[in-house]
Amino acid sequence: MTAFSLAIPKRWQPASVWLLYVVGLVPAAWYFYLGATDQLGADPVKTFELFLGIWTIRFLILTLAVTPARDLLGWNYLRYRRALGLLTFYYALMHFTVYMVLDQALDIAAVINDVVKRPFIMFGMGALAMLVPLAVTSNNFSIRRLGKNWIWLHRLIYIIGACAALHFALSTKILDLEQYIYVGLIIALILYRSYKPIGRSRKKGQGRARGGRAVASSAS
Repeated sequence: MTAFSLAIPKRWQPASVWLLYVVGLVPAAWYFYLGATDQLGADPVKTFELFLGIWTIRFLILTLAVTPARDLLGWNYLRYRRALGLLTFYYALMHFTVYMVLDQALDIAAVINDVVKRPFIMFGMGALAMLVPLAVTSNNFSIRRLGKNWIWLHRLIYIIGACAALHFALSTKILDLEQYIYVGLIIALILYRSYKPIGRSRKKGQGRARGGRAVASSAS
């Protein structure tokens, strides 16, 4: 019985990456249109800001899920992880821009006052700040130039995930079902990634132990 696969033929994969960017930005373009045509309700700025934040979380979850999907389900979508990560950054940047420009009118004093009143904003700003170097180095040149340091740098995605989860969870006094689901998924994905190196080191330790016993038994 063959395993279920969602593999895309190789000849279509380069085009599918660009299609992912286009499709991924459609929600932002649609809501921008709704805002420009006064169809976002009584508080369009807050509605647009919240919408962009939710899509940031969604793309972050998809980015974090690429490796577990490969390990647990055999779905190899590593080719799309860079695009998903960049879409996460784009939506986070748009979310922040709407907050700074449309919500706070670039009033730094108002922003500082808002951060004091609502500390969860600091988690969001911290996540965006850490996303910047990841976005800047999401290219083949940086991978070659940084070598192993590129891998260590991009492990920031798990700290970013934790900050984003806190920002999202603390943004409302009462969590709704969607927030519970998204925050739970982020926590599960971070825990999986944290456990993976531990499991790998245990397997290596067990392998060395079996090898040592085999050598000892052959020598006796």
